[in-house]
Amino acid sequence: MRNEKEKTVRIYPSVVCLMMAVASSLEATETAFDPQLVMKQLQELRDNQQRLQQTIADQQKTIDALQKLMTGTVAKSQPPAGQGTAPPALTGAGPNGTPETAAAAVADTVRLKELEKKVDELTESSKKTFPSQFNPAIGLVGETIFSYDSNGNNTTANNRPGGFDVYQRSVEMNLSASVDPFALGYAVINGSADAQTGTANMDVEEVALVTTSLPWGLTATGGRFFAEFGREAYIHDHELPTVNRPLVLDRYIGGETRTDGYQMNWLLPTEHYWSLTAGVGDGMGDKLANPGVYREAGGLTYWAHAATFFTLTPDLTLETGLSVMTTPSETDRGGSITDPNGVSTATEKERRVGGVDVTLSYQPLQNNQFAGITWRTEALRSSSRFQFDPNGVPNSGDETTRFEDSFGLYSLLTAKLSRAWNVGFEFDYLQNPENHRYVTFSYSPFITWYPSHFQQLRLQYTHSDRAGSSLHGDDAIYLQWVWIIGSHSHGFTER
Repeated sequence: MRNEKEKTVRIYPSVVCLMMAVASSLEATETAFDPQLVMKQLQELRDNQQRLQQTIADQQKTIDALQKLMTGTVAKSQPPAGQGTAPPALTGAGPNGTPETAAAAVADTVRLKELEKKVDELTESSKKTFPSQFNPAIGLVGETIFSYDSNGNNTTANNRPGGFDVYQRSVEMNLSASVDPFALGYAVINGSADAQTGTANMDVEEVALVTTSLPWGLTATGGRFFAEFGREAYIHDHELPTVNRPLVLDRYIGGETRTDGYQMNWLLPTEHYWSLTAGVGDGMGDKLANPGVYREAGGLTYWAHAATFFTLTPDLTLETGLSVMTTPSETDRGGSITDPNGVSTATEKERRVGGVDVTLSYQPLQNNQFAGITWRTEALRSSSRFQFDPNGVPNSGDETTRFEDSFGLYSLLTAKLSRAWNVGFEFDYLQNPENHRYVTFSYSPFITWYPSHFQQLRLQYTHSDRAGSSLHGDDAIYLQWVWIIGSHSHGFTER
């Protein structure tokens, strides 16, 4: 009975309002009959009726919730059986004719809903709300090289055999995801064939964390990663603009700048772009620094890189950078190195490398996806201390130690002809880091075709000459095929 009374109290004012609206509409139609006006008023009546029905439904839900709440409260306060009490009278009225007790209950319900909303907000804020929490981006990259070399590797010192060769240089799996709102993680697992045996070897090429929310333009990287040194040394093989890495990067750095360490980058808060990077690790390149039983601070490798960018014209930009790297105290980085004359050996005792890179890019404002020219030159100087064993016998008592200064560079010109085609030419010059009198230079024209963003084919010819040693020059033709499956965050990017 009480439920029915409350429904009547709630519904009655709404019904009265609806009847008054209908009456006013009928009076208007008696004075002047306008069909369009009548249809408009009928539509308004229907809309009002729908809103009223929705309001009644919401009010009914509130009443039902209040009844459940009040029923539980009354049940706790009821006297023992046989001692009944009369229900409280609904006396007095609120400003809209609602009983005061009902108005108080509605206010309690509103406060309860607000409290529940705050609890929900606090609960949501404690949850992890970042992309790819349980679904990291995964990609796979394959790279196959078909080649022909005019001479055998016994006269060229190449790591692949001469003649015809098929080389699965790498199969690379990439994984990346946000770790939490403050850092992201990525891993690169690489499987490549041994140059001599052809056996595939799996290796963790990169696995690192990168911060995303440090103040003052700082970004920290830790783990195994490619250190930021120079311009092309920290680019994966399949991303290079040519088939092979420039000679100077292979010999002075050791290929890619892989290291296990820590790196900090600072994007300066200035109008002009400046980026400063510094890091420390257990080595850089394909060989570990000081692989002995105990490593002091001087046995670590330290590096720094500074880069800036200039907009010369709306179509022309210039990017330049400076890099330095040193391992102050080497015990035996990678063992003895055989001199190109095939007799004496050298052991590196201190490593110093410095470099400068310049990239000039012409990118027209119109048709900029299908045209452009890029010229890049990177020069490195190696000034490292070596222990030389003239007879090829370590610790024979005839060793000499000296700093050997050498110089090398590469210069690359690339022209984009269309979205799918580009051509280019690279020149390499290298002084041997153990003996600058041994010089190698080469030149390599190439053409690249991109059937899509996930596949590329590159045809390249390379001629090499070697002076001052018994090694021979050679001519080689390469066909490189690269494909991507899934996500690949650093695939085919150039800047």
